[in-house]
Amino acid sequence: MAIKTVGVVGCGLMGSGIVQVCAQFGYKTIAREVNDELLKKGLSKIDGFLAKTVEKGKMTAEQKAATMANISGTTKLADLKSCDLIMEAAIENIELKKEIFAELDAACPPSTIFASNTSSLTITEMATATKRGDRFVGLHFFNPVPLMKLVEVVRTIATSQQTFDAAFAFAKSLGKEPITCKDNSGFVVNLLLVPYLLDAIRAVENKVASIEDIDKGMTLGCGHPMGPLTLLDFVGIDTTYFIAEIMFKEYHEAKYAPPPLLRKMVLAGYHGKKSGKGFYDYSGEKPKVMDLGI
Repeated sequence: MAIKTVGVVGCGLMGSGIVQVCAQFGYKTIAREVNDELLKKGLSKIDGFLAKTVEKGKMTAEQKAATMANISGTTKLADLKSCDLIMEAAIENIELKKEIFAELDAACPPSTIFASNTSSLTITEMATATKRGDRFVGLHFFNPVPLMKLVEVVRTIATSQQTFDAAFAFAKSLGKEPITCKDNSGFVVNLLLVPYLLDAIRAVENKVASIEDIDKGMTLGCGHPMGPLTLLDFVGIDTTYFIAEIMFKEYHEAKYAPPPLLRKMVLAGYHGKKSGKGFYDYSGEKPKVMDLGI
C-alpha cells in the first residue's frame, strides 16, 4: 500500500494546507478545485505561505521550489484517478461529499484509498456512496494545517486494518502526531471542544462576565493559548454553528444545541475574524470587544 501520489479535493483554507504539507514531505500532489479562479487562489496561498517561511529562515528557496514542483492542479475529479490516496476537503455538506466520492469511485482503481477531512460528519455515511468501504478513512487535520501537529485518523466499522495502518503511517510521514478515533460525529477534539465553546457563548448571553473577562479567565486560569470567544472568531462563528447543528442532530443532547446568540451572529454576518466582526471587531490595529447589545 505504498502511497506516492496524493489527490486533494478542495484547495481552500484546509485543502491548500493539506496540499502544502503533502508536497513539502515529498508526495506528488494534485489539487482539485471547482474552477480555475479558486484553484489559482489556493495555489497562490500556498506560494505565499512558503515565501514567508523562507523569509523567516525556516526553509530554503530550493526547498520552496521543490515543494511547489510537487504540486499540480486540475478542475476535473477524473484527473485524480492516478492517486494512491485521495483526501476530500470540501464544504461540510454530506450530499456534496457523497457526490464527490461516488464520482471518484467510478474513476479510480480499487486500490485507491479515500479519506475525508470532515470535522463533524460521519465517515461511514460518505463511504456508502462508494464500493470501497474497506478503503475509506477519516483524516482530520487542524487549522492551520502546516503548523498544527494533530491528525485524527478515523476508522469506521468497515475500514480494513491494512487501510487504517496505511493512513496512520501516512499522517506520521507528514510530521504529524496522529491519534486513533472511532467514527462518531466530532471524533475526539470537537466532541469535547464544541460544548466548551457553546458554553462560553451561553456565559455571554447570561452575563456571567464580559467577553474580555471570559477569555482572560480561560487563558490565565487554565493556561489556554487563547480564550474561547477569541477561538470562536478564529475558527469561524458560522463554521461553529454549522458543526453544532450537525452534532445536535446526531446526538440530540442539549450541550450541542447552538445558543440563540450564535444563530443571531451568523444571520448578522458576524462570522469572526474572516468577516472582520465576531466577538471582537478586527477593523482597527488591535481587536476591540464588540457591542452585541446584551
